[in-house]
Amino acid sequence: MPTFHRLVGKICPVRFSKQFSTTSSILAPYTPRRSLMYVPGNDDRKVAKIPKLGADCVCLDCEDGVALNMKESARHNIRNILDTKRVEFGNSECSVRVNSVDSGMCEQDLEIVLGGENLPSAVHLPKVGGKEELEFVWNMVDKVVGKEREQIGLIMFIETARSLIDIDSICKSAWSLAQSPNSPLFPVALVFGSDDFAADIGATRTKENVELLLARQVVVTAAKAHRLQAIDCVYIDYKDHEGLKRQSEEGNRWGFTGKQVIHPGQVNIVQAAFTPNSERVKWATELLQEFQEQQLDGKGAFTFRGHMIDMPTVKQAQNVVDIVRKQS
Repeated sequence: MPTFHRLVGKICPVRFSKQFSTTSSILAPYTPRRSLMYVPGNDDRKVAKIPKLGADCVCLDCEDGVALNMKESARHNIRNILDTKRVEFGNSECSVRVNSVDSGMCEQDLEIVLGGENLPSAVHLPKVGGKEELEFVWNMVDKVVGKEREQIGLIMFIETARSLIDIDSICKSAWSLAQSPNSPLFPVALVFGSDDFAADIGATRTKENVELLLARQVVVTAAKAHRLQAIDCVYIDYKDHEGLKRQSEEGNRWGFTGKQVIHPGQVNIVQAAFTPNSERVKWATELLQEFQEQQLDGKGAFTFRGHMIDMPTVKQAQNVVDIVRKQS
């Protein structure tokens, strides 16, 4: 194991003193989602490949990856996968994408997919339009799951011009709902749905992605403003590994925490691009060590390498460490 991995192993999850202003988003465990891989819930051949995918987040899909006449099969097959645990997810997160609220199929998806003892770690909600849709989903999940269960992560998709304009309001509404007593859901990430967005505004998709420049930057900025992970668009040419690498590294530089993938051959390239390098890991582990020492001394804010450290920076460092630990 490399030296910086050994160093990471010595750092335990940070504990926050009352001298820092914290929110539930800071205290929530961090689940890396460097790659988000979709698997149609009705396709047993593709489902059988899940143990070998190696993606951080595997999404059993009821939406775009499933034909209209196969929706019923997908939702019931996903419920069976959860009930029987017949698929080994390993280190991959098990999540589910339901259909959008305005499709008229979301309610039945949630009733069946969440209608059992074993639940996915997160639910993906496509084409989020606003507060009313979020309230509908919150009420449905509360009805199906109940109040005595562990919270399910909510991953929200920004896929239209209107949702991009309303993105701040959407995030505020999600956090407001999550603050209610015994909330069944907890917002964890924003995903940029590039293909639907491009269709909505009448743009032509290109490998260079210039037509999506503004939208991608708005999504990552809003995600970080609301302490959410930001998952970048799909790279449409799954055979172009060099182009995928360039776009993934670009997304990482911009602040995205992961990327959607549509083919198993994209997973390793994307995860490598979103894996912190040794210098980044060294910065994070040393900052957390300093933070813990300051906490033991009862101190609040402190400086590190000439910079005043606030709680979002501490959380960012912890995220880096968590990503590396998961690989070890």
